[in-house]
This record gives sequence, C-alpha cells and structure tokens, in this order.
Amino acid sequence: MSATDDALIQRIRRELLDHSDEELELELTEDGHDLNALLDEHLEESPEKTERRVYFSELFRLQGELVKLQSWVVKTGAKVVILFEGRDAAGKGGVIKRITQRLNPRVCRVAALPAPNDRERTQWYFQRYVSHLPAAGEIVLFDRSWYNRAGVEQVMGFCNEAQYEEFFRSVPEFERMLARSGIQLIKYWFSISDQEQHLRFLSRIHDPLKQWKLSPMDLESRRRWEAYTKAKEIMLERTHIPEAPWWVVQADNKKKVRLNCIHHLLKQMPYEEVEVPMIELPERVRQEDYLRSPTPPEIVIPLVY
Repeated sequence: MSATDDALIQRIRRELLDHSDEELELELTEDGHDLNALLDEHLEESPEKTERRVYFSELFRLQGELVKLQSWVVKTGAKVVILFEGRDAAGKGGVIKRITQRLNPRVCRVAALPAPNDRERTQWYFQRYVSHLPAAGEIVLFDRSWYNRAGVEQVMGFCNEAQYEEFFRSVPEFERMLARSGIQLIKYWFSISDQEQHLRFLSRIHDPLKQWKLSPMDLESRRRWEAYTKAKEIMLERTHIPEAPWWVVQADNKKKVRLNCIHHLLKQMPYEEVEVPMIELPERVRQEDYLRSPTPPEIVIPLVY
C-alpha cells in the first residue's frame, strides 16, 4: 500500500468519525446526556479521545455564547452580515452549521444563492444580494457572496474583464455604504492547503453519502488551483478595507476551524448577556365538555421502530 493510499484510508476514517460526531453534537446536550459516557468512558485515554472531549466542551460553550449574542442582537437592533468564502471543501458549511445549530432561524439565517438566472444576469451585480441583507435584530450568513465575481466567475470565464474591474471599483464603496447604514460586515476567507483539499475530494469521491457535494465545477476548480490562488490574492489585496477587513481562517483541521472561527466571530461584537425574564408555564385550561376525537387508525404511520 502506498503512502497516498494509507493517507486516504486514514482520512476516510476521520471523515466517518467526524460524521458520527455531528450526530453527537445534537444528542449530547439533550436529555441530560453525559459527555464522558457518550465518548466511551470505559475506553482508555488517548490523544484522540481527549481532543474530541475538548472539542465538544468548547463547542457547546461557544454555542452558548452565540445564544447570548443572538439575544443582544435582538435587543439592540444590531444588523450583522458574515461572509464565508474559500475554496471548495474548505469547511465553510461546517462552520455555518455550528453557528446556526442552536439559534433562532428567524434571527440568524443563511443566504446561499444559486447561480444567477437570465434575468438576474441583466441586473446591477449586487442587486440579488441586497434583498437578503438583514433588518434590525438579524444576522445573515452568506455561504459564498458577491465575491463570486472575484473568484469563480473570473477563473471560469463567467464575467469579462470590464465586469471584473468594475466589481473592484464598486465593492469597496458598496461595503462602505453597508457600514454607513449600520450593518456590521465580517468577511472570512477559509484557507485550505493543496494536499488537504486533495484528500477531502478523494474522501468525497469514495463516500456515497458525500458524493453529492462534488459538482463538475468543484472538480474543475481542483484542476485550476493556481488560477484560484492568484484570484484570491488579488481579491484580498483589492477589497481589504478598514470598514470591512478580511479575516483568514486556517482550515486544514475541521474541528479546530469551527472553534477558532466562532471564537473570533464572538470577539468582533461588543455583546453582553441580556437578562431574560423568568418563564412560567401556564396551567392548562380544562373544559368539562372537552372530548378528544380518536385518530383514524388508517392515517397513523406504522410503528416500525
């Protein structure tokens, strides 16, 4: 077995473990589950087990802070936009999922726009993004954004040189306008190494549950790695402004990138814990003449489990 084959096998194993951990993330905080018990307390200590315990405990702590941030955003009427950019398989979706996992979708929502249709291609470039911007008391996470023009559109030839240059003239002023309107804009670039992306793509190819994540565009982006690198460098240089600076996230380690990015995000806003009034469950009103009608058995799903 070659070193590449061995690395791929190890990567697939880590991917499977990470997939199972995603389920644990939801289960661990429900019904009083114990972290140590679910992480196989009967097994001997190992660096991997310690790392997973630290990951889960820190993730839940940070998600608790995100809930506090959410309450502060609602109370103060803050408007927050967070952009997630980076190469395919860099882990943007994983971080977004952990941010939104325990938040109110009416407060914190994700905008993941598809490729523009024929009508949208004739609009002002930023127009289709504007409708997704937040009102007071809202957080919007853009899973890719208007920076498509500086990346995939430029590399794949979906825009011409004039459109590309006009984007760089327009985007700093567009983002300054957002800042002047009271929107806080935070921009993250997820940086993944050549080798790590290669292994993640191979893992997806060999995992039937994740093959859907690989589009023809993703595969072509792999071939054009160097062109994307050049486009990224130009983008960061020409759009890093004081009102909306770029933050680069080292993304080779999936679990660490989630913790590091959420930790950094929390540091970007002066949120405070909002005092929440005590909630009291009201007594149920019971009527003497109330009679519950039986559910017709033919519409009840079978109890297979």
